[in-house]
Formats: sequence, structure tokens, C-alpha cells
Amino acid sequence: MTTTKLIAGLALGASALATAAAAQDCGSDPVTLNAYFETGFPLPTELATEFTNQYPNVTFDIREDQFANLMENTPRLLSQDGAPDLVRLPSISDLVTNGLLMNLDGYYEDFGWDSFPEGNLVQLRIDESGRPRGVGSLYAMGLNYSTTGVFWNKDLGAEIGLTEAPTTLAELDAAMAAAKEAGIQPIMQWNKETAGLAFPLQNLMGVYGDPEPINAWIFQQEGATIDTPENLEAAEHLEDWIEAGYFPSDANAVDYFTMMSRFTGGEGLFMFNGDWESANLQNSMGSSVGFFLMPPMEEGGRHATMSSPLTFGIGANAANPDCAAFFLDWVATNETAREINVAVGGSNPGGPADMAIPPQEEGSLISQTLAAGQVIGADNGAMDFIANATGAIFAAGWTPELQKMVGGQQDPAGLLADVQEEYEDQLAR
Repeated sequence: MTTTKLIAGLALGASALATAAAAQDCGSDPVTLNAYFETGFPLPTELATEFTNQYPNVTFDIREDQFANLMENTPRLLSQDGAPDLVRLPSISDLVTNGLLMNLDGYYEDFGWDSFPEGNLVQLRIDESGRPRGVGSLYAMGLNYSTTGVFWNKDLGAEIGLTEAPTTLAELDAAMAAAKEAGIQPIMQWNKETAGLAFPLQNLMGVYGDPEPINAWIFQQEGATIDTPENLEAAEHLEDWIEAGYFPSDANAVDYFTMMSRFTGGEGLFMFNGDWESANLQNSMGSSVGFFLMPPMEEGGRHATMSSPLTFGIGANAANPDCAAFFLDWVATNETAREINVAVGGSNPGGPADMAIPPQEEGSLISQTLAAGQVIGADNGAMDFIANATGAIFAAGWTPELQKMVGGQQDPAGLLADVQEEYEDQLAR
């Protein structure tokens, strides 16, 4: 590494000095990468298996945990000796503030990540103070770049005459009403432990307003607020869906995996989720399942949805940061890794702008989700997740307030006001 890069790395403290001797691979000596992955998502483990196939001296010691536990436990694990070399990150702001993540700027230069579309990296940049996001140094990378939207059961749709995906919000509302009338569960969504209703809520926010103010709030820009007139209309629309019985009556007792089991079992016309489930749903439901982006207010309007990296970082105290960085680069640039990424993850594998996405069968579910990602790119409609605004906003803000809304104990105005208050309290700590 050059002297300039070494000087830049000194700001990270002694733990970052390992980047001064950054190798372009994992060497030939035995290496064990300590990894902390999310339960229920096979992609990282499959990529790790293939990496070991190609580099037999590298093995992975993998621990998996649920997303809620990742949010709670990651700061503690990263602060310890033997911190994860690779860790799935629910949020990066507080971790950067506390010096727990490695600055990746040196690797950005070493591996030539400037050839990657900057739009794929902006959500992973952050000022060293921890805010705002979207500017400053690179502190994480995406294993892939996801797009969220609406999966739909075509067989159930045929029962109410729905043969094409809705193209406006009014058409989506009408399909839900028709499903309810026919005794079909309109939406299968989870809301236990981590609030799955945040998915339809944020999609509605992208219908009633532009994504830029929402990203400003997520990125902790000065003066940003989630409590806006447009977001109030979105929350009121969500409340209408709740009161109409479009969500399961036991939504607050439904976790993510129960939702997936019910949907694949034929319960629910629609499900708000992301393309990381494309391969799973394609295998289990075949041609009976489709995917569409949240439709805009008017046909042909701008699409906006949550589209973000599957975020992984390297612990500031990691024992093998160079090898971990090489793995992140390999995921994005190795042809076999990219094929696994699309086939298993169902998402855009990212990487250099001139690398083609591995082809998929025309009309397949994965081809639909990949095409949807291109629409979001063309419309410049990507939002990060409102759950990622701070390390604790999902657990302490969105989840309890959305659960209260389902239980009839919170209204749309109170939801936004209370989440904004919690957000400001967290930023002030």
C-alpha cells in the first residue's frame, strides 16, 4: 500500500494498520475467516463454500443469527478481541461513530472499486463522525444490491380476474378489495419481532412523495424528518389497509419465516418483500408467482422502492481484514460467484459497471426482479430502508409503533411523530 494510503489509514487507529500491507489475495497460508451471517438466507454461506473451493487455504467459521439479534449484538461483538472479519450489518452509522468498522478506502483503491457504479456505493459511505451517510469514506460493501416490491400469487389472482400486475395504486387497492370479498387473504405480511409492515409503509411513502427526502432522513442529514405531509398520507393509506382487514388478523404474531411458509402454501394474494426470496419462491411456486414494483399513483409515473446493498463490513479489530476484503471483491467480480449470487440471491450482483449480469431464463421470477431493479435505476427511485436510519430505530421506533397501529393503539400522525422523536433522541446520544 502507498504511503498516502497508510497516512489515510492512521485515522482509524492501530487496528487499521493491517491495511498498510494489504495483499491482493488471501495468500497461501491457512486462514480462517470469522463470519457473522443472518439466519435463513443461504447466499453468504454458499458464496463462502465456493470461495473455499477456489482458495482451499481459506475456511470460514460462520455464526448465524436473526436480524433482530444482529442489530442488538453486532456492536458488542465488534468491540471484542476476535471481532468478525465479515459481518452482516443492519446499520453502519453508530458502528462508525464508535470506531467498530474498518475504513475501506484503501481497499477501494487497491481493488479498483472506482469501476463500480457509485450509486451502488453511496449508501455505504459515511462521515467518520457517523453522520451524515451518503458522503465520506467507504465503510461497507454489498454482497449484492436488492430490490423490493410485491410478490403475487397468480393462481389466486386468476380467481378474482387479476391476470396482469397492477399498474396504479388504485388498481392495487381494487385487487385487494376483490380478494377480501372472495375470501382470499389480500396481503400476507409479518409484523412480529421486526415490523414487516415497514415494507408496505415505505412503498406507500414512495407513491405519495419523492424518495429523496426519505433518503435524507435515513442518511441523517441536517434537519431531515420522516414526519411530512406526504408520509402522513402514506401512513393513512396503510391504516386503511389495516382497518379493511387486508393484513392477517394475527400479523403481530407472524414472524418472517411464518409469512414465507404461509405465502408459499397459498395464503395471501400479495406479499411485500425483496428479490432475495426470488430463487426460493421460484423453486417452490414455479410459474404461479410473479413480482412487480409498487405501482405509482398514475400509470407511467416514477417508481420508488427500497433498493439497497446486502451490507457487509469488516470489523476494525478483525484478524484477517485483507482476506475479508479480497472475498468482498471476489463476490463482485468472479464469474462463478456472480452466477451463484443471481441464482441464489436473485439480486443484481453489482461489481464493475461493464460486467454483464448472468443471464436468466426469460419470464422467470428472477428475470422479473432483475428487470425491476433496472426500472428503479432508470427512475432514480432507490431508497435505503427506513429501518436503517439508526442502529436502533427499527427495534425502538418502527416495530413497536407499527405493532401498536395493527392493534388499534396508534394512529398515522402519532406513528410518524413518535418515530421522529425516537430518531432525534438517538441522534442526540
